[in-house]
Amino acid sequence: MQEHFTLVDHPLVQHKLTKMREKSTSSAVFRQLLREISHLLAYEVTRGLPMTTTPIETPMEAMEAPVLKGKKLALVSILRAGNGLLDGVLELIPSARVGFVGLYRDEKTLQPVQYYFKVPKDLEQRVVIAVDPMLATGNSSVKAIDLLKEAGAKDIRFLCLLAAPEGVARMKEAHPDVAIVSAALDRQLSDIGYILPGLGDAGDRMFGTK
Repeated sequence: MQEHFTLVDHPLVQHKLTKMREKSTSSAVFRQLLREISHLLAYEVTRGLPMTTTPIETPMEAMEAPVLKGKKLALVSILRAGNGLLDGVLELIPSARVGFVGLYRDEKTLQPVQYYFKVPKDLEQRVVIAVDPMLATGNSSVKAIDLLKEAGAKDIRFLCLLAAPEGVARMKEAHPDVAIVSAALDRQLSDIGYILPGLGDAGDRMFGTK
């Protein structure tokens, strides 16, 4: 198993993330940066995937060459902001199966409310990568992982852009077997459950909504 929390401190990731944090960055630029960062984060979250070999012929000779083992990966977007990461990761792994978990956060209780769930079959035989830009309170993420496990998933990884210490702790308590990969571990949550210093609401920044 990977470390429970992996911080991707690659210079390109950090540079692009700084541009995303800047409040004057437009929605179009924000989306493009998120897509670019998702490519880089995908390399880390897919590290250690099971491998096997297959016989091939190069122009020079026959060889046993490495290929991914088992069923195709499942990428699961936690709606709606997860779609920003999903698009970029899917460009890198176009053969992956795709699922969606629809959750919104009740602004009074900060608890997740489910409104949609559609995932690929045979999750128990797939590596599942759940994507959501923000790991804040951790409540929505924990709920999404609960649902994925109920659907049969056993090997789950969680990919996010920003994480708060509170969210990482909540996930570790509820799902210690789920590795988290993030571009940043920010200082703390605000009184209303937003990451500080953060970048605001990722969905609003991405889609230009308020």
